[in-house]
Amino acid sequence: MTIDELDELIHDCPRLYHMAEPGSWPSIQKLGLLSTTALLDVYGVSGAERTAIESARRSTSVRVEALGLSSAVVRDQLPMTDAGLQRCLTDGLTPKDWYELLNSKVFFWLTRERLLRLMGAHTYRAGRHDVLVLDTRSLVDDHRDRIWLCPMNSGNTKPYPHPRGLSTFQRISDYPYSDWRGKRAAGERVVELCVDNKVRNVEHYVVEVLQNENIESLAGRI
Repeated sequence: MTIDELDELIHDCPRLYHMAEPGSWPSIQKLGLLSTTALLDVYGVSGAERTAIESARRSTSVRVEALGLSSAVVRDQLPMTDAGLQRCLTDGLTPKDWYELLNSKVFFWLTRERLLRLMGAHTYRAGRHDVLVLDTRSLVDDHRDRIWLCPMNSGNTKPYPHPRGLSTFQRISDYPYSDWRGKRAAGERVVELCVDNKVRNVEHYVVEVLQNENIESLAGRI
């Protein structure tokens, strides 16, 4: 991706969206926006409990606790299955490899449509959420060397498990944006933006935090 292409992406997708647990914003302000791996580090989770959360599919959300910290929830991975991953993974990767790869990153959608599609899915539509809305340019400017771009929903294998492997996530400079421009409309040339491990001082980039009673307003902005 060239500098001009990155500018085009940010122009088309000026906001990033992250769906979090309801009421989690104060903790996120304190600790940063953590990947699953970073959260387990902070909460001192180890051994078999950590393996079950970080290296295997989570069929339910998992609550973790530590002295002096508010409890935190690691979300389920219901849209993804071992069987689906075994069908679609390339480069010799196993489901365990893929779970650990995803858990090492903080994920953002680049469009409201993608966010609302996730929130409207059967698994999540009845739940409560906090939605963090972030400024794309400032986050990219400060974390460019720690960012990965992905052209698909990497945590979903339903209804069809699309192929994925070591090259599914690429650094900004390596991302084949011009190829996707020829195949997809603006806003769909990158599906996920990810940051390694965690985003410190995330409040510097957040322009809005929406709770359930305000989330419906997003649909009216599309």
